[in-house]
This record gives sequence, structure tokens and C-alpha cells, in this order.
Amino acid sequence: MKIIVALAFVAILGSLASALVYMMRGTKPTDPAEPAAPKGRMATALALRVGLSILLFLCILLAWKMGWINPTGIPAGA
Repeated sequence: MKIIVALAFVAILGSLASALVYMMRGTKPTDPAEPAAPKGRMATALALRVGLSILLFLCILLAWKMGWINPTGIPAGA
């Protein structure tokens, strides 16, 4: 379970990094030789990141409800 959570977290960070790359590259309208990048790639990468984050949260919640993982730390009411 720890490996799946770690892989999902790496995928979330990768999607965030790709959105950063798309944002920093942008388009160069002054250079006619270079083709313009498709619009919306940054928004798509950020939407994928949000979707992966929600999926990871739901999977952790499901694993807790099924008893596959147990919370640790400060007891409730302490």
C-alpha cells in the first residue's frame, strides 16, 4: 500500500512539473518558423493533477474503511 501511495504522489508531482514546463515555455508568436504549442496543455496537466489527488484521497479513505491501513499518532480526545 505504501508503494502505491508513493507512486501516486510521484505522479502528482510529475503532473505539476509538466504544468510548470508548459507555463514557462509558453508560445512564441514572433518566431514564424517554430510551430505554436497546442493551447490548454497547462490546464490539462493541472486538471490531471487535481484528478490524481482526489483519486489518491479516495483510495486512502477506502483502504482505511476496509481495514487495510490503521491510523497512528495522537489518540482522539487526548
